[in-house]
Amino acid sequence: MNEETVLLVDDEPEIVKLMGLYLKQERFRLLTAASGGEALDIIRKEKVDLVVLDVMMPGMNGIDTCMAIREIRQMPIIFLSAKSEEIDKIHGLSVGADDYVSKPFSPLELLARIKSQLRRYGIYGAAAGDAASPDAVTIDGVTFNSATREVTVEGQEVRLTPREFSILELLGRNPGRVYSIEQLYEMIWQETFFEAGNTVMVHIRKLREKIEADPRHPRYIKTVWGVGYKMEKL
Repeated sequence: MNEETVLLVDDEPEIVKLMGLYLKQERFRLLTAASGGEALDIIRKEKVDLVVLDVMMPGMNGIDTCMAIREIRQMPIIFLSAKSEEIDKIHGLSVGADDYVSKPFSPLELLARIKSQLRRYGIYGAAAGDAASPDAVTIDGVTFNSATREVTVEGQEVRLTPREFSILELLGRNPGRVYSIEQLYEMIWQETFFEAGNTVMVHIRKLREKIEADPRHPRYIKTVWGVGYKMEKL
């Protein structure tokens, strides 16, 4: 039986009612809010494992709500929006969302995305959320904080995208362990790996450009030729 709590934030009663039926059928504990402010009040008081957040709401919109949530809690956030242009998705993901579903949507698809994000956080986010595991991890001059999503290199703040941070977090909390391109893609993107190797390599390259003094000769994120990538034990 699932014990995960999903907070559904949407001002459209029909969507809340429909998704509520699907979530309850799957044994999720369901909380609902019709505004960003109401959602923040619930998150401060209740245990919430995942948030489904509508972008277009009166008052505090979903983008502002997402950023406010990220200041106080760390959990998966899935955006819902009638906007489906690529730039809108990029903006949504850049402010801290983990996934983006365009309206109109299939309830079964959204349910699958919810389960996928919860599995993802369970796979490599459990260590970050464990009380015995510190929020902040330092590997030589690189420090990342899983609670605040902040990264510093030699004391200087570095801004990473959500997926760049997830790669750094996964490798940084498992130093010395080698992850294949397929493993990285399926754990970070939560999609079946086909021909997505270039996507992973591009993100690794951009991450290196931000944290390495010399990206061509990386000190932290090492390539294990023919196998994958690892964070060097320093």
